[in-house]
Amino acid sequence: MLNMNTAGYFDYNATTPIDPRLLAEMLPFFNDRFANPSSAYRQGCDALGAVETARKRVARLVNAEPSEIVFTSGGTEADNLALFGVARRKNLKGNHLITSAIEHKAVLNTCRQLEKEGFSLTVLGVDDMGLVDPGDLRRAIRKDTILISVMQASNETGVIQPVAELASLAREHGVLFHTDAVQTVGKIAVDTAELGVDLLSLSAHKIYGPKGTGALYIRRNVQIAPLFYGGGQEGKLRPGTENVAGIVGLGKAAVLCQNEMAADARRLGEMRDRLEKELRALFPKILVNGAGALRTPNTLHVSIPGCDGSVLVAFLDGAGLALSSGSACSAKSRAPSQVLLAMGRSEDEAVEGLRISLGRFSSEADLEKLLSELPQAVRRLRA
Repeated sequence: MLNMNTAGYFDYNATTPIDPRLLAEMLPFFNDRFANPSSAYRQGCDALGAVETARKRVARLVNAEPSEIVFTSGGTEADNLALFGVARRKNLKGNHLITSAIEHKAVLNTCRQLEKEGFSLTVLGVDDMGLVDPGDLRRAIRKDTILISVMQASNETGVIQPVAELASLAREHGVLFHTDAVQTVGKIAVDTAELGVDLLSLSAHKIYGPKGTGALYIRRNVQIAPLFYGGGQEGKLRPGTENVAGIVGLGKAAVLCQNEMAADARRLGEMRDRLEKELRALFPKILVNGAGALRTPNTLHVSIPGCDGSVLVAFLDGAGLALSSGSACSAKSRAPSQVLLAMGRSEDEAVEGLRISLGRFSSEADLEKLLSELPQAVRRLRA
C-alpha cells in the first residue's frame, strides 16, 4: 500500500499520485508476470491479454473502439504522434496547420518544428477568457489545411474549449482535427463520438496512474505515419516492447475515473468555488483567469496584484504547500505565462499567475491551510 503524502498538495494538473488501488493490478507485471507481450508462449499471451484488457478500459472511458487506442509513453508522445503522424503521411493534399496560442508546448513546439520543416502554420488567438473563436477558425481554414489541433482544456486556467464546434468546422472542410485532452479525460465526460475529433491525446499520470504511459485515440480509417520504426506493436504506429505494468495501471485508472468521475467533479467543483469566493474576499483586486468560461471543476487560476507567482510559490513551499505559477513544463521559468499574455493580460499580470489545482485526495483541511498561509505569504512578498 502506498503512503499517500498529499497533504498541502495543490498541483494535480502537473501530476497526480498513483491511486493505491492501481498497485494490486500493476505489481505482478514487475515480477512473476514479467513476460514480453510479443512472446508466443503462455506467459507472453498472459501479458498481451492484460494489455488488451487495458485497451478496452481506456477505449470505454472515451467512448472509442479498442482498435482506435494506441498506447504511448505519455501525452507529449501522443501529441507528437498525432501531429507528425498526420503531417508526414503519404499523399498529402496540403501543408497548412492550425493551432492556438494557448496550447501545451507538446503541441505548440511540435507545430513550430513542422513550420521549420516547410509546413505553413496559423496560430489562432483567444479572447480574454482564453477561448478560441469558431469564427476565427473558419476564416483560418484554407484549401491546403490538413490538420487543426486545439486542446480541450487549458492546463493552466482549466478553460474548456468548444471542441465539438471547432471539430465540426474542420469536418465541413475535410480537415483532420486533434485535441490534447490530457487535462479533461478522467475529470469530465469525454466522448470522442460527441466531440467529433479524429485524434485525441491522454496521459496516465494526470488521472492517478503511472508516469510514462499515455494513449492516442485515432479514429477508424484515419491514416497517420509512425514517429519511429521497429516491430509490429501497436499497429506498427508505436513499435517497441510495451510498458505492460504502466498500461495496466492506465487501464485501472480509467475504470476508477469512469466510476467516480461524477462524484469527484461535484466535490472538487464545490471546493474550487468556495476557494475562489474566499480569495476574492481576501484580495478584492484579484484576477480570476478564465472566470466566466466553462472550466474543469478542479482548477482555479488567479493573478494576485503585486505578487510574482513564482516567488509566491516558493514562500508557500516553505509553509508545506505545493502550488504552481503555471504549466509544469515552465514552472522553473519566471517568464510571463504565454497563456495569460494570449488572453490579453499585461506582463505584470501574467507574471503574477498562480494555479491551484485540486484532486481526488484534496481535503477541507488542505483548503483551510491554504486560506491561512496564502495571506501571510502575500504580506511577506509585498513587504
